[in-house]
Amino acid sequence: MATSAHNDVEEGLDFQPKFDASGLLTCVATDAGTGEVLMVAHMNEEALRRTIASGDAWYFSRSRNALWRKGERSGHTQRVVEMRMDCDQDAIWIRIEQTGAACHTGRRSCFYRKVEPAGGGAKLTFVEADKLFDPQVVYRK
Repeated sequence: MATSAHNDVEEGLDFQPKFDASGLLTCVATDAGTGEVLMVAHMNEEALRRTIASGDAWYFSRSRNALWRKGERSGHTQRVVEMRMDCDQDAIWIRIEQTGAACHTGRRSCFYRKVEPAGGGAKLTFVEADKLFDPQVVYRK
């Protein structure tokens, strides 16, 4: 039998994001016009708050342990059109207007390789892998 709190999270209208043990939510970003999945990233509480307040996509980088606004270095920005929370409020989906490339590799989407069966395992092949910019130029340190 479901508890009242459980029902509130799944059926209620109170915004109650459930961050994981590292303080993060998974965020899926798709193109608002085409539905194409562009990237999957993470948001901490501050990134989520800034995204809601500004309408620009903010994320938390696990590798850099830092908050960042998409496009702050590259100019390839994401404007949020709509945000949706999943059923148990531990993942968020943002529909965005992408300016330029979403992927730090210079590609439109982070999903530019297809997984195919190969000899009892799997291999990757490139699909829609053209680069829109040179990351070594854009992200020079």
